[in-house]
Amino acid sequence: MDIRERLQKGFVFFDGGFGTLLQAAGLKPGELPERWNLEKPETISKLHYDYLLAGANILKTNTFGANSFKYPNDESEYGLKNVVTAGIGCARRAIEMLEQRENADDDFFSFQEKKPSGQDAHSRERNQLPAATARGASMSQATCYSDISEDHYVALDIGSLGKLLKPLGDLEFERAYEIFKEIVDAGKDGADLILIETMNDIYEAKAAVLAAKTSGLPVFLTTAYDESGKLLTGADPRTVVAIAEGLNVDAVGVNCSLGPEEMMDIVDELCKYASVPVIVNPNAGLPRSENGRTVYDVGPEDFRGSMIKIAGKGARVLGGCCGTTPAHIKAMSEAVRKLTPLPLCEKEYTLISSYTHSVEFGKKPILIGERINPTGKKRFKEALRAADMDYILQQGLNQQDQRADVLDVNVGLPEIDEPQMMEDVVCALQAICDLPLQIDTTDPVAMERALRLYNGKAMINSVNGKAEVMEQVFPLAKKYGGLVVALTIDEDGIPSTAEGRIKIAENIYKKATEYGIKKKDIIIDPLAMSISAEADSAKVTLRALELIRDRLHGLSSLGVSNISFGLPERELVNSVFFAMAMNSGLNAAIMNPASVEMMKAYYSFCALRNLDDNCTEYIDFAGRYREMVPDKKEGTTEKKPAASSVEYEGDEKYRELVTAIAKGMKDRAGALTGELLGEGIPSMDIINNGLITALDIVGKGFEKKTVFLPQLLMSAEAAGGAFDVIREEMRKSGKKQEIKGRMILATVKGDIHDIGKNIVRVLLENYGFDVIDLGKDVPPELILETAKKENIKLVGLSALMTTTVPAMEETIKLLNRELPDVKTVVGGAVMTGEYAKMINADRYCKDAMETVRYAEEFFAGEQ
Repeated sequence: MDIRERLQKGFVFFDGGFGTLLQAAGLKPGELPERWNLEKPETISKLHYDYLLAGANILKTNTFGANSFKYPNDESEYGLKNVVTAGIGCARRAIEMLEQRENADDDFFSFQEKKPSGQDAHSRERNQLPAATARGASMSQATCYSDISEDHYVALDIGSLGKLLKPLGDLEFERAYEIFKEIVDAGKDGADLILIETMNDIYEAKAAVLAAKTSGLPVFLTTAYDESGKLLTGADPRTVVAIAEGLNVDAVGVNCSLGPEEMMDIVDELCKYASVPVIVNPNAGLPRSENGRTVYDVGPEDFRGSMIKIAGKGARVLGGCCGTTPAHIKAMSEAVRKLTPLPLCEKEYTLISSYTHSVEFGKKPILIGERINPTGKKRFKEALRAADMDYILQQGLNQQDQRADVLDVNVGLPEIDEPQMMEDVVCALQAICDLPLQIDTTDPVAMERALRLYNGKAMINSVNGKAEVMEQVFPLAKKYGGLVVALTIDEDGIPSTAEGRIKIAENIYKKATEYGIKKKDIIIDPLAMSISAEADSAKVTLRALELIRDRLHGLSSLGVSNISFGLPERELVNSVFFAMAMNSGLNAAIMNPASVEMMKAYYSFCALRNLDDNCTEYIDFAGRYREMVPDKKEGTTEKKPAASSVEYEGDEKYRELVTAIAKGMKDRAGALTGELLGEGIPSMDIINNGLITALDIVGKGFEKKTVFLPQLLMSAEAAGGAFDVIREEMRKSGKKQEIKGRMILATVKGDIHDIGKNIVRVLLENYGFDVIDLGKDVPPELILETAKKENIKLVGLSALMTTTVPAMEETIKLLNRELPDVKTVVGGAVMTGEYAKMINADRYCKDAMETVRYAEEFFAGEQ
């Protein structure tokens, strides 16, 4: 039975954690666990078998860290193909052993393991399929739960590559896709499904999902949240659901980082918004170290109780992650199998998203900023021709400050390369602005390039009733996800009546269904035509809006300002029509958020229709409105709302620089720094009053969870651009930069995940620290040798995986023995304050900004 069919019938159970069990089986600190697929396949099969006896339906292959950063993508002995194939073979062998257990050989697991020599030996071991019994496993027939009549599945397990994608890191999206596809190609023929797990960056998850979908296998996705319910890059569960379902995953959920009780709120959100089955694979609570081994604080009975509650919330696929053992899975599966799962149903939420947050349609009208569009904008056309990205990006930032919910992005000019410009603008805009985007183009090549690289679930503007257009756009919407704007025009033109436009809308809905696109992912634009040319056009459009709402029960969008084309004082007409359209059911408007009249209409309407709790947003707007000065010619503001500036109370001459850095405008920050230096302002004054002040503003926002990692890193990048200008000036003048302190950073032996370490390095360097970055998979001896050679007093260590924490403990022991004056600061996904104390680290820091604060405190004490 296909796993998708099995999911419709009831609960399905994953196995549990592998890392702690491998440690117990003898995995050494820094040793690559996937090598055991080749070197000790019977041990791996035994662990899988124990989970099957415990009641697991799905086995995760021992391939979590298998990628071409660790294993060459070739046919060598320890090449990626062999490692992945062997991992799948170990899981398959365990399932066969379960099926043959009645006639099993008691001694299957008792023979002495020998490390084979050469690929032929590996092949012989992989091809052996001896039977095994429950008596030979650690969980006997008397205590096992698994029913061999149930279906069992092998999930090709794919984990994070351990690198941030551009623009936050140095890994190209397409390169990440290629690496994931290598893994998929290596394992697709032997697996029943693909599990992409422990993802903390939704952009990396997108690359992995797109690669996995090429296999034709079912694809499951689980992401790892922190205690605030956010991914590392800021997404909440609703946003993850929007993106994942847009990419057509077959199940979505949460794993790792947290215990089951800490996941309850996350599970609530996942179950509320997800139409596909929800997966929950928690850790067994918090980790600690005992005698060099990692242990966890939630036992099987407590785990069972929590998982019963999680099943009751609507989760359908249950299992475990770090610290969970066959005993945990047995306790859970025995209890949950007695329950009846909540039915799966379509959740009628229409969502789009950026990489940090989602926007829901259907509650109150959504504002789509129209200013990134060359139509009627001479200056914007010039910017496109000159590739003046600063000007284009500023249009986006301005509209974000003016409270737009979404940004329309249209870069179509006949004389430029629209696909390349669309790609460049979308990527650059997402680097500094976290609003969702509407990809606005009639060029299918430009549309696909933008949708593929877009970090989130976009609006797609647009499709219409013409068969040719639907055939171009709907496959892209199905592949990448999106909310499709559907214009009521077809081969016969724009109908003159509301009924005619509704007929086209119905045809678009029908055609979209044929492509697997749901009605909730279509938003109808009944078109606003100028009343100066067609006197009844406003009445027709308003009636069409009412019919979309009342008859079709659909969503609607309009380019509002078209209604006044050719008239003087257009904002007067636009704002009144906008209010009338909202009252007729308009769900989204493409409009100018800098227009005072339009924003008056919007906030007043929301307050009057009880769409603004306690009139909070109206009152906020009224306060900002007093600082706006209408431009009579354009109907826009000469002065931005007060909220458009970063909260800054320092010297006014640094305000623009602070704002540019806080907004992540690297080129702008560099140019402003050059201007300040040209005015004779000392470089250290610029650093302290401009760069550090800006980083502190963003850093405090990060600590308060009002700013997320992407904004933090882009601000650091902008500060780096300003530093480059200052360094060049210092080089020319012979001055030396002031260094606050020197320290080492390293990801410990056996761990190739350096995302966290790299983030810490970037921020430390921008705060004036000299960082010796030893990279990833660093042996303790190299860290010690470097600390001695460079006279280092502070060492930062990072680890992502449970299996590599012993290497961190070993490094700390070596440093404490050889250099007792050296302090260690540790961090990583598996670390906690208690755990850090147990391995004798001097400080645990939960994130990059806390590490910066500690470094400042430490080196201040050294002076």
